Amino acid sequence: MKTVSLKIDDSIFGETEKILAGLNKPRNRYINEAIDFYNKVQRKEILEKKLKKESRIVKVDSMSVLKDFEEIDYAD
Repeated sequence: MKTVSLKIDDSIFGETEKILAGLNKPRNRYINEAIDFYNKVQRKEILEKKLKKESRIVKVDSMSVLKDFEEIDYAD
């Protein structure tokens, strides 16, 4: 495990302490779980941005292919 020193806003620290008073969980565990949760949220947002970007790229190619098919003369 790594040791990290950090500064927390007084209001956030106070709220955290109030919540922890009602939980049976050490502050360190609570902060670790919060960071883990936030990392998951950030990974999802990064993936969403990547998929949207790739979708726009594919859309342009798909429209081009569709146009090519529309121009084909299907003779019976």
